[in-house]
Amino acid sequence: MDGTLVNVVIVGCGRVGARIAATLDQAGHRVSVVDINSASFRRLPQDFAGKAIVGTGIDEDVLKSADIEDADAFFAVTNGDNTNIMTAQIAQTVFEIPTVVARIYDPVREDTYRRMGIHTVCPTTTIASLMLSAIQGNN
Repeated sequence: MDGTLVNVVIVGCGRVGARIAATLDQAGHRVSVVDINSASFRRLPQDFAGKAIVGTGIDEDVLKSADIEDADAFFAVTNGDNTNIMTAQIAQTVFEIPTVVARIYDPVREDTYRRMGIHTVCPTTTIASLMLSAIQGNN
């Protein structure tokens, strides 16, 4: 980000979602986090100034309560590929969020959804590549 403050909605408050939320919040961005489990919000720092909304990211009313209509960016980082894809598609097509990123564990699905225009991150292929490059660098 170029220093401009942005409004971000994150669906999923696991380790990755909480880390993204905390980092953006500390940088002064407006952040809303949605998770189906209220206990997940314990991962957020005590001084988190954003919103924490209990609900599912495929519910448009829940997303509206997270201020998705004013969002500049959207991250789908739940533990489920299907949920991440559905929420990313809702953010992209219904709410027309300019930057939508979905974590997809399955490399085949990740490629398919990337070709559909959704920015995807696949930890499976990223970690495999990093580990293979580590062993190849030690030959």
